[in-house]
Amino acid sequence: MGLFQLAGVAALALCASAAPAEPRAPKPKSFLKDLGNSTWVIGNGIWNMTQGRQYGVKLWYKGKDRVGPTATGHYVSYNGAASDLNWTSAAIADSGKDWINIKFTAKEGDFHWVIHDDLAGAYQYFVNHALPTLGEFRTLWRLDNVSFPNGHTNVKDGQLPPLSEYAAATNVQDETWQKADGTFLTKYDWSAFVRDQTYYGVYGDEVGSWYINPGKDYYNGDHLKQELMVHRESKTGDAVQLNMIHGTHYLARSSDNFTDGKTWGPWLWYLNDGNKADADNRWKKEDKSWPYEWFKDAAYQSRGSVSGKLVLSDGRPASGAAVFLGDSNSALSAADQGKDYYYTAYADKQGRFTIENVRTGTYGLYAWGNGGNIADVKTSFVQNDVVVSKRKKTDLKSLKWTVTDKSKSIFQIGDFDRTSRGFALSGPTPFEHGRIAKTPGNLTYTVGKSHSSDWYFGQSNLGVWSINFNLKSIPESATGAKLYTSLAGFSSGTKSNILVNNEKIGNISSNAVLLVSSQDTYRGATQAGEWRNLQWDVKKELLKVGENKLDIAVTESTKWRGWLWDSVALEWV
Repeated sequence: MGLFQLAGVAALALCASAAPAEPRAPKPKSFLKDLGNSTWVIGNGIWNMTQGRQYGVKLWYKGKDRVGPTATGHYVSYNGAASDLNWTSAAIADSGKDWINIKFTAKEGDFHWVIHDDLAGAYQYFVNHALPTLGEFRTLWRLDNVSFPNGHTNVKDGQLPPLSEYAAATNVQDETWQKADGTFLTKYDWSAFVRDQTYYGVYGDEVGSWYINPGKDYYNGDHLKQELMVHRESKTGDAVQLNMIHGTHYLARSSDNFTDGKTWGPWLWYLNDGNKADADNRWKKEDKSWPYEWFKDAAYQSRGSVSGKLVLSDGRPASGAAVFLGDSNSALSAADQGKDYYYTAYADKQGRFTIENVRTGTYGLYAWGNGGNIADVKTSFVQNDVVVSKRKKTDLKSLKWTVTDKSKSIFQIGDFDRTSRGFALSGPTPFEHGRIAKTPGNLTYTVGKSHSSDWYFGQSNLGVWSINFNLKSIPESATGAKLYTSLAGFSSGTKSNILVNNEKIGNISSNAVLLVSSQDTYRGATQAGEWRNLQWDVKKELLKVGENKLDIAVTESTKWRGWLWDSVALEWV
């Protein structure tokens, strides 16, 4: 065998022993293109958006620009519209075979778009680095009003008011107009309870834009946290889709400092053909997948659970109680907490509760009545220093909740549930501008004859609401009585005196009891705002055997401002 033949055999042997070449993995179809001058295009084969320094000014989907010539597009801002984030750079932070994670950087933090090749929309989240102390922080779309004429939340669905209606109406308040027929146009009619949302957004006959926020632990506030969701922009007609991830629209205060690394999200921004059933199915899929396994953040993935059983000191289980896992050792109400992560649940009939997928950390556990079998419970439960560890079940076992003696009750109007539900005009929808002006100035409620439905959800107009009650006897052991005027919300500008048998014992006023005004009644809230439980001592000698009267007399009134009622109760002490 010649030298050439030996070399050929060696070469063949070498080829035979070598491993076959791996096929090259396909690149994702999702993309980021840098056009220079702080302009980028992101998207996939289904949609794309042109992002400038502040605004995502074009959204191409189904062959059309869905932002349009007058709308602002997509942006992130804090403290209302005062501060829009300015993006200084954009880069692909991570990627897989069919997705990319694009990070837009601003001095305050990083906003991420996780774009999959086959997804109409994107997962989004924000990582804080230097946000200032703030009350409002949001992401949003302002979209073409022709493509998106309708709005949807879990409590309201239908056409957004046409821009032409605003031009023919009179502005009477922030984003509120009165029409010639006396009715109102206001963006606040499109508010809803944040933690009750499944999917919400704006839609038309050929396209829908939806926010789907499973988990919701990055939101501030408790079960009754309300926010503006969608609305018509009154100047240009934009269809506005809000993602208020830290909001104050119906609170007295919720101004927080955030640690470096505090993360909001991920949530899903979802596009479809306007089909609500499809959006609902997508919500169910996302909710089932939360917390997302694909989000490879150590703090996000480090979770445990908390469980326990709430038992009242009189032996009753705390059936249906609202349970809130929030800040430990905090002076803030559950509604006002917002610097970290928060979880809500309701106890079952036996008072048991379990909260799964809680980020590891130290929490405060709060509970209060939610009507039903514990509608008389005036106190709240608090236990601090609840530690949640990774992959551990924190079992708090039986928790004793101290309550007042039910047998000492003289009367009670409405459930102690921090809402006005059950009172006249509180529904059917929880938002309507000016509804509080429809409540009477004068009202007489007779204990034993009247019902909670005869009491109204709010009080604002000049006049006297009187409660007549009969005492068959006065306990010798009683040192007096305590009056509870529990408010589901309070907007300053309306004042009242509280009188028992014509003697003043207190008043409802921001000056008198240091009530901080919340943004509820004048923004059309009818069921909840920020709860306060005001308590007043009633001297024993003020009460008598036979007929007695409690008056709540409004002496000063400001239109659309006043308070939402939770409950009025009197008991012996």
